[in-house]
Amino acid sequence: MILSDLSITRPVLASVLSLLLVAFGLVSFDRLPLRQFPDIDPPVVSIDTTYRGAAAAVVETRITQVIEERIAGVEGIRTVESTSEDGRSRISIEFSIDRDVDSAANDIRDRVSGIIDQLPIEADPPEIQKVDSNDDVIVWFNLSSERMTVPELSDYARRYLVDRFSVLDGVARVRVGGEQTYAMRVWLDRHALAARGLTVADVEDALRAENIELPAGEVESINRQMTVRLNSRLDSVEDFRDIVIDRVA
Repeated sequence: MILSDLSITRPVLASVLSLLLVAFGLVSFDRLPLRQFPDIDPPVVSIDTTYRGAAAAVVETRITQVIEERIAGVEGIRTVESTSEDGRSRISIEFSIDRDVDSAANDIRDRVSGIIDQLPIEADPPEIQKVDSNDDVIVWFNLSSERMTVPELSDYARRYLVDRFSVLDGVARVRVGGEQTYAMRVWLDRHALAARGLTVADVEDALRAENIELPAGEVESINRQMTVRLNSRLDSVEDFRDIVIDRVA
């Protein structure tokens, strides 16, 4: 028996089947994902460099332009977009669609590694990573407290929340946005420096030389071997105040 014969001999059954097909079609149409363009992710590589305390103009000339000139000859580049902000440089490189993103990222790493010595010593090493268009933030958690400051909340998030969220199933990455880290700011008295014949570079050199933790060797005996550690890091205002900038003969 063909479909037409069944529809004539059993019209009720044919009508019910038709209504079921229409209902299934409406439900499927409502749940059908639609895209204006095909799901094609262009190969994109980003370069992030942190230069704390530097103005945007300094970041532009000392970091962004240096990196852009170095990566200009990489094969397959379509566009290069850069942003220089206070204390941060970000460069986004988009490659042609037929370029393998892993190979493109390796080429960028090779080029950037050759100019590390040309970047400021105070700047952090450039972070090079592939950009995934599907790597969007799914959820943000806002931390607030009446007893804790923003640096304390940032430290709490780093200590207790990041690791716990990272081990959850389906979590690819955990980011802490708007955090503030502890830092010591040193305000200089230019009149006092001039009176003593000192410059800002002298103060900076003294801070770098004193605020450092160096290995102190080992102590060995017949039955034991111990590593000597010197607590030479500066942690308080008094420690920074006691730094000797220069000595007069």
